[in-house]
Amino acid sequence: MKKNKDNAGDGGPGDRAAKLDRKTYEREIARLQVELAHLQAWVKHSGARIVVILEGRDAAGKGGLIKRIVEKVSPRVFRVVALPAPSDREKSQVFMQRYISQLPAAGEIVIFDRSWYNRPGVERVMGFTPEDKVKRFLEGLPQLESWLVEAGVILLKYFLDVSEEEQERRFRQRVDDPARQWKLSPMDVESYRRWWDYTAAYSDMIRMTDTETAPWWVIDSSDKKCARINAITHLLSSIPYERVKFKKPKFGKRQERPSGFDKDIVFRHVVPDVI
Repeated sequence: MKKNKDNAGDGGPGDRAAKLDRKTYEREIARLQVELAHLQAWVKHSGARIVVILEGRDAAGKGGLIKRIVEKVSPRVFRVVALPAPSDREKSQVFMQRYISQLPAAGEIVIFDRSWYNRPGVERVMGFTPEDKVKRFLEGLPQLESWLVEAGVILLKYFLDVSEEEQERRFRQRVDDPARQWKLSPMDVESYRRWWDYTAAYSDMIRMTDTETAPWWVIDSSDKKCARINAITHLLSSIPYERVKFKKPKFGKRQERPSGFDKDIVFRHVVPDVI
């Protein structure tokens, strides 16, 4: 996909000169996670409703980014939505129905790990949805997203991009690592084979739905560490949150041990120490 030269280097994903060192990365992630906690407090206090859409190439690092966003915050405020393939009942519904039901209530941030953009992405490339339906969907989507924003929802859309070479390296890394093999799905294999079909579909998708109201923000994720820091920094800067003063609780005094309570609880089963 073509990049804006004001926001990227002359090359595509992977043209970064040097990868971020771990010490700097861990320091920045820790700082940003504190800011995410402040964002969380503001969202709860203000009743804001926020939708974050994460799309991108397979193996571009969406899962790792989500993990760092939600690692130190409450799942009651930051809710990750990763919908499985639709059931027979859901297939008979209006396409957007199951996504709309997941939209945030007051005081919630919903992160869509894949979203309604499955239709112009995977469904289009794999032939699951007829081309005429995909085009009509893309034509109507800006109006729907405009309605969400007008209703007071803060909508942020991110697309994680990665080069062919880096995607292949990550796929092969999954093959060789038992702890990552579950990440390599049949759809990943198809996305490897159909790189240019996906390129065309994603380019068309972004061209037709990149609006002033709901713009797409592309993230070069060739360096996962930089991508995470860039994405979280941008997310925080895009939301007009303020720090909410924390009200320290008063714990008071613990109750005294009852006079008739002679023995501590005796547990029947205790997990043994292994180290």
